Amino acid sequence: MTANELRRLYIDFFVKKYDHKEIGGASLIPENDPTVLFTTAGMHPLVPFLMGEPHPSGKRLVNIQKCIRTGDIDEVGDNTHLTFFEMLGNWSLGDYFKEETIKMSFEFLTLSRAEGGLGLPVAKLAISCFSGDDDAPKDDESAEIWRDLGVADERIVFLDKSENWWGPAGRTGPCGPDTEMFYWTGNGDAPAKFDPSDDRWIEIWNDVFLQYNKKEDGSFEDLSQQSVDTGMGFDRTLAVLNGVSTPFETELFSRILGEIRLLASYSSPDPAQLKSERIIADHLRTATFILGDNHAVTPSNTDQGYVLRRLIRRSVIHGRKLGIESDFARKIAEIVVEDYGDFYTELVENATRIYSEISDEEEKFKRTLNKGLSVLHKEIEKHDKSEGVKAFDENFFFEMFATYGFPVEMTCEELEDAGWATCDEDHGYIMEKFEKYFDEHQKLSRSGAEKKFAGGLADHSETVSKLHTATHLLHQALRQVLGDHVEQRGSNITPERLRFDFTHGEKMTDEQKAEVERLVNEVIDRGVDVDCDEMSVEEAKKAGATGLFESKYGEKVKVYTVGDFSKEICGGPHVKNTGGLGHFRIKKEQSSSSGVRRIKAVLE
Repeated sequence: MTANELRRLYIDFFVKKYDHKEIGGASLIPENDPTVLFTTAGMHPLVPFLMGEPHPSGKRLVNIQKCIRTGDIDEVGDNTHLTFFEMLGNWSLGDYFKEETIKMSFEFLTLSRAEGGLGLPVAKLAISCFSGDDDAPKDDESAEIWRDLGVADERIVFLDKSENWWGPAGRTGPCGPDTEMFYWTGNGDAPAKFDPSDDRWIEIWNDVFLQYNKKEDGSFEDLSQQSVDTGMGFDRTLAVLNGVSTPFETELFSRILGEIRLLASYSSPDPAQLKSERIIADHLRTATFILGDNHAVTPSNTDQGYVLRRLIRRSVIHGRKLGIESDFARKIAEIVVEDYGDFYTELVENATRIYSEISDEEEKFKRTLNKGLSVLHKEIEKHDKSEGVKAFDENFFFEMFATYGFPVEMTCEELEDAGWATCDEDHGYIMEKFEKYFDEHQKLSRSGAEKKFAGGLADHSETVSKLHTATHLLHQALRQVLGDHVEQRGSNITPERLRFDFTHGEKMTDEQKAEVERLVNEVIDRGVDVDCDEMSVEEAKKAGATGLFESKYGEKVKVYTVGDFSKEICGGPHVKNTGGLGHFRIKKEQSSSSGVRRIKAVLE
């Protein structure tokens, strides 16, 4: 089965057989969500609707969502880990629940292709359900539904919250038990009894039953609206359907890997080469999608831009490991655009930006690597070789990595070539000191991430709603003061402040900032109503609404209008009237990345 066949089969099953509405996937850069750098799951763009806000397309939805997860970036190169992936999802917003969801999932997995399903044999399926605890009961209901559908009791296991419970992502919010579906990928018949620790059982789908709300005190209460959030990993499922053990063996990567092997002048990789080529393929595919997104960021030293920079630079390092001396990142990006452009048309539309940014970053990093080599050689000259590798400062090996992007293996190789690292003991010392400082760095990073992402998936408090509304006023004021070229390039809202990224090529003057503040506060002081209307994308365009028109033709969107001042496509939440917002003040205006400025502002 081809990638496009699987995408279409999934959408058609839920649209034609179960009356779902197909909705477009959202940007990889979350709008107004301070808790994540990238869209990490299909549910992120739908949080307001999972919490009870009505969706313009109804209560039954289906879509394909682009996702990025970078938590396991250092694991990429094995059979399973990817930074970019697609998630197939169907949604019930207060409509059907466990029985209907599980039956739909079972049908799609097991019905023949002619009947609209994947045609997987029941004999190769296994299921996990929630085992229950003090917060919620054992999910016998889901298990019984699976049994009634023909899944043997030995193929059903009950696991605890760490395995079969979703959310909340922060301290509070919607959450509930889930049931997961696994497929046997080993040789021969599947074992009669399901052992979830056997990695030949591959998880391919997850049905989440959002029926609880976790409160501030840690207790759980029933949600007024029970919803369903499902997710089928596209890349992994495609591998299963084509009888291969990893997504890297599917059409998703075949042309990319072929080009890498051509550039590196080999046809059959050894284990080390296999890992490096997979890292390059994964990272440059992800970088291409980030740069091709309509909310695109560019390489930088903070937030999403830092992740993008790391992906490109890590690819360049592994290109060198494979012996690729020429510039190659753009060539890989071109293949990604060609292979995915029919379905993800934004890649074609933004191809010029993709190629320019990815080439520039590769060139910059090559200069950094050369500078690092120069620093390393100067450091070598400062010490007496008779002292050996212990002559270097303990943190030197990590600093070469942190400052110049030198993997510790590359530093080892250079020291070995210079006659400093002459035995296993020397290599062991270098690795020991590197890992010591790397672990300290990781602990600090995790600590920072925990603080950054402690607020939950989306804060719908009154304070955040006010700041969210203020971003609409800020956006329009910027367009009036600076020009219609101003477009939103990202928004991050916490209870303390708003942060707004927008396209503009130069620093704002004090006079321009003062005028923007004046315009926003004038609308606030007038106490203007904030109205919400549902309309098609075409109607929104005709009405003069700003915002990214990412939805597919005919899909309805929400348009928020603030009097005669602004009209913008958005998902909420907002206040009903500007009168209670308070005084708007810009605290800082600075560069975010090339051609993009950033404003931080507060309501006082």
